[in-house]
Amino acid sequence: MKKKQSKKKTQNKKKKNYSETTAFSDLKKTSNTINNPKSSSSGIPKYVADRMARRIFFTAGIPTILGMSVFVVSYIIVTRNIAEIPPSSTIAISALFFLLGLAGLSFGILSASWDKEPGSFFGIENIPMNIQRAKAAFKPATQNFEDKS
Repeated sequence: MKKKQSKKKTQNKKKKNYSETTAFSDLKKTSNTINNPKSSSSGIPKYVADRMARRIFFTAGIPTILGMSVFVVSYIIVTRNIAEIPPSSTIAISALFFLLGLAGLSFGILSASWDKEPGSFFGIENIPMNIQRAKAAFKPATQNFEDKS
């Protein structure tokens, strides 16, 4: 059996002192070799995303805010004895605004024009074309899934 080394022998070994430049030189070499992602991607262009965000704000944001404000207005009306509002009607009106906001979310995404110049105000003519784009985006994923089964 080998004897254990004494603490003195392990402490007497000299530690290597590295300067900052040599200590991090390997790190700098590896960080420069990182590949930059391709600048052209198949995602949504920024001008289209901005257009979608504006449409979503108006068609989904405003009805959602109204859906939340129904509770506040109903509370104020009931507590000040202006009118007696049943809770079921408060919930129904709020749900109607939330459903309108959900429809507005879909409309805001599907009605945005993908051209450089903005389309019409409502963008209804862009909806069928954007539905086809969405179907085409999911088609390769479903084909790969069917091949594996």
